[in-house]
Amino acid sequence: MPRQVDYYFSFQSPWAYIGHNFFRDLVSTYDLKVNHKPVVLVDLFSETGGLPLMKRHPVRQRYRMVELQRWRDKRGLKFHLQPANWPFNARLADGVVIAALEAGLDPDRYLRRAFAGVWEDQLNLADPATIVQLADESGLPGRRLVERSQSEEISAVYEQNRQDALASDVFGSPVYVLDGEVFWGQDRIELLADALKSGRAPYRSQV
Repeated sequence: MPRQVDYYFSFQSPWAYIGHNFFRDLVSTYDLKVNHKPVVLVDLFSETGGLPLMKRHPVRQRYRMVELQRWRDKRGLKFHLQPANWPFNARLADGVVIAALEAGLDPDRYLRRAFAGVWEDQLNLADPATIVQLADESGLPGRRLVERSQSEEISAVYEQNRQDALASDVFGSPVYVLDGEVFWGQDRIELLADALKSGRAPYRSQV
């Protein structure tokens, strides 16, 4: 059986966008099964001691902008540091991923297109019509998935993802969990690759 990775993310997260294609290359290399777990970031931040961007000290906000530029170059991407329609409520767009999975559909093309939509094309992913178009462009039934995304059942899965995240010591986006070991941030993908290549036992916290 293929090894599994729990993938926690939100379209709100520039770091999830920056790392997504690189992560998918790793998935292909090691034939991983990905358990997609979109999660609401505001709740995770508040429950694990983090702060929303605008509440962080200006020093941290300035450093974040420098890091975005570094990683934009490192990953060979072209995107806006402050896209016109960010921040936004990602609930509907995130929920489409859950709805696609529920329908037995692969959400990856939609993930790639929607991430680019936010950070490269400056689209509004809080707008249902925009999400329908992005899903359609990705080969998915956009209108049906957007309608389903708004259901109580999808909200329940979204909430369960939050609870799973907290139970797994997840506190941001993106996070990749392999055999219970948490890899936080797209800048840990190389470390995830090392763990997969070596086949080592997972590291555990000593506290």
